[in-house]
Amino acid sequence: MTFTFRPLDPLKDAELLHGWVTHPKAAFWMMQDARLQDVEREYMRIAAHEHHHAYLGLRGGEPAFLMEQYDPRYVELVGLYEPQPGDVGMHFLTPATDTPVHGFTRSVITAVMARLFEDPAVRRVVVEPDVANKAVHALNEAVGFVPEREIQKPEKKALLSFCTREQFVAATGTAPTRTAATGTAATGAAV
Repeated sequence: MTFTFRPLDPLKDAELLHGWVTHPKAAFWMMQDARLQDVEREYMRIAAHEHHHAYLGLRGGEPAFLMEQYDPRYVELVGLYEPQPGDVGMHFLTPATDTPVHGFTRSVITAVMARLFEDPAVRRVVVEPDVANKAVHALNEAVGFVPEREIQKPEKKALLSFCTREQFVAATGTAPTRTAATGTAATGAAV
């Protein structure tokens, strides 16, 4: 599967995102009770933040998933671990669907990781999913993440995990390449 990425437009995309983040499947996104205005406000905050960015992943030009990338020195993990040069944090969300595609979510996380590693300055991806989110732990492991320890964040107990470029390539066989276009394409292997 091939995906492209575009910056999220907090106002234009809020209605779509609202449906995604409030769905019971997205419980770990922690926006179950959010109103449309809450989603707009949250993504306007992210859009205005120097160290936090949100993107829509597109498949065939249509929104297929949400990706956030952040600098853990300033967002999400401040004071919770010792950041290294080249660390980047990541969140992703695939929306609920009535017609699941086998291997889709794994393809998404593979594409997200390939996109992050396109930047030669990125040496390691950091994630902090809820310790109870066993499905995402399995996906993370499949693309090369290694759990380090549990940490207590204000909103959850999280499993701090890391994936280097080398671990990602070894786990997936995907070698990230730099692309010149802003609508970067990334391929995720379906499994």
